[in-house]
Amino acid sequence: QVELVESGGGLVPPGGSLRLSCTASTLRPSLYTMGWFRQAPGKERELLAAFAWRGGDPYYADSVKGRFTVSRDKTKNTFYLQTNSLEPEDMAIYYCAAKAAGSSDWRYWGRGTQITVSS
Repeated sequence: QVELVESGGGLVPPGGSLRLSCTASTLRPSLYTMGWFRQAPGKERELLAAFAWRGGDPYYADSVKGRFTVSRDKTKNTFYLQTNSLEPEDMAIYYCAAKAAGSSDWRYWGRGTQITVSS
């Protein structure tokens, strides 16, 4: 069974940064596209960033372009979302997800980690 486990959320002041991590177990990352989503109360889940584990340019939503960056550590089966210049509108539960390359079905999800932005 595929399991994605996030970590790294927390409370930061406006302008702060956090790095989220997502470790994939029992998954062959090279066959998948990884993504980061978020969902704020009363809003739909939003795709923030995605990248093919094999390589290539990542996708970023306009709302985070220039502030958030994805990366991966192949030795740890772990990928990251570096979030910078956080603002109150970035407050949400952040999820990592994975889908088979070429598929539109984000089949595997982590449980989510909360980012709170407040002074």
